[in-house]
Amino acid sequence: MKSFLSVTDASKLEMDRILARAKAIKTLIKRGRSLATLSGKITGLLFEKPSTRTRASFEVATRRLGGDSIYLAASELQLSRGEPVKDTARILGGYLDGIVARVYAHDTVVQLAKDSRVPVINALSDLEHPTQIVSDLFTIQEAKGKLKGLKLTYIGDGNNVCNSLLLGGALEGMSISVACPAGYEPNATVLSEAEKTSGTSGGNIDVSHDPSQAAKDADLLYTDVWVSMGDEASKEKRMKDFSGYQINDDLLKVAKKDAKVMHCLPAHRGLEITDDAIEGKQSIVWQQGENKLYAAASVLEWLLRQK
Repeated sequence: MKSFLSVTDASKLEMDRILARAKAIKTLIKRGRSLATLSGKITGLLFEKPSTRTRASFEVATRRLGGDSIYLAASELQLSRGEPVKDTARILGGYLDGIVARVYAHDTVVQLAKDSRVPVINALSDLEHPTQIVSDLFTIQEAKGKLKGLKLTYIGDGNNVCNSLLLGGALEGMSISVACPAGYEPNATVLSEAEKTSGTSGGNIDVSHDPSQAAKDADLLYTDVWVSMGDEASKEKRMKDFSGYQINDDLLKVAKKDAKVMHCLPAHRGLEITDDAIEGKQSIVWQQGENKLYAAASVLEWLLRQK
């Protein structure tokens, strides 16, 4: 069974179809139409970390498509008492039609996909956040009318979201410019893969430590929190290291006049982004957040209709 653990699990053709289907699902739902493409399907949401948008979007998306879901907090499962992931995976794979997993270690989703024998969707790991990037690409298409040839500048931590943005942007022929403090660069293997993909898609990848230079002529400015879940122990150091890596009015002046502002949320206003930037006329953050529902629905259809 095919899973979606990384952006690289989708080909260019598959990603374009996922994005097109997200658009169609959004149109249908907005018109009050009922869908039954996942009728009789049951997904399990296995979450080791807290979630607002990702959890709600997948639960609602499953129901909007005629299926059902159950929430499985890892703290309430035998996983919390030491049961091996592979044992949990085998059992859940016999009960469910698919697993949506938000985990600390990427190896956990790999193990779930290996032993559950049902499609597994990575709803965030320490390496990637592929479903977030489906929502992001869909939102950029809506706002800009295209993907190929656009320049997206990411400001901040080279984390899981940044990794997936590099891979998704490269797949679609975008130029991705990352500005991060020294020591917080994107994953080296992911960066290499994105550069390789860009070589054939017509995109470009650049990583630097200068936010202003990276933002020059950008079509989109994107940021995420300075302290991700699991990094709380280094909060004090991160607060110092990331000082200056903020989307604000000064940075927007460097980008194109019609540049759009993006944030995967939750946001810490006054840190990685100012209140003026996230609430301003150039922000598409709330459109981006809403689109997680339609992205989740499209990914669920793509994988669960295999069965």
